[in-house]
Amino acid sequence: MKKYNSFLIIVGLLFISACGIRYSFSGGSIPADMKTVTVHFIENQAAIVYPILSETLTERLKARIRSQSRLSQVSSDGDGIFEGTITNYTIGPAAVEAGTDRAALNRLTITVNIKYTNSVQPDDSFELPFSRYKDFSSASQPIQAQEEQIVKDIVEMLTEDIYNRAFANW
Repeated sequence: MKKYNSFLIIVGLLFISACGIRYSFSGGSIPADMKTVTVHFIENQAAIVYPILSETLTERLKARIRSQSRLSQVSSDGDGIFEGTITNYTIGPAAVEAGTDRAALNRLTITVNIKYTNSVQPDDSFELPFSRYKDFSSASQPIQAQEEQIVKDIVEMLTEDIYNRAFANW
């Protein structure tokens, strides 16, 4: 029985590798023919500009691709190309304190529009908005003291969403 199970696992792995898609333990599925990727600078066109957001988002997306895929990054004409703009950066109330007009919780929301062009499998290309937010309290610390960490947390969520949509078809 043990030999039979081992045989089935080997046959299954051979079948998967024969399909032309490479699977990884990070959840990504990247076409075997895809070798390179280009990530262009993500421009900030939001009404409120957090100074380092463009650079942070661009570099975190590059780092995620580097750490979770076998793709080489090139400055132009990659097999996969990411382009984008930050379209929204807002801070607003998420919950109001009972009996007052003060916000008990605030919400920082970042929205980016990403265009992904896949020259190996053009049907996997897309242009979509991605939006994430994080709630925080400003009762103990002002937003300026928390903003850097909140932005990092949101950027992590956004880059995960973008990576998964491009390489895991989520």
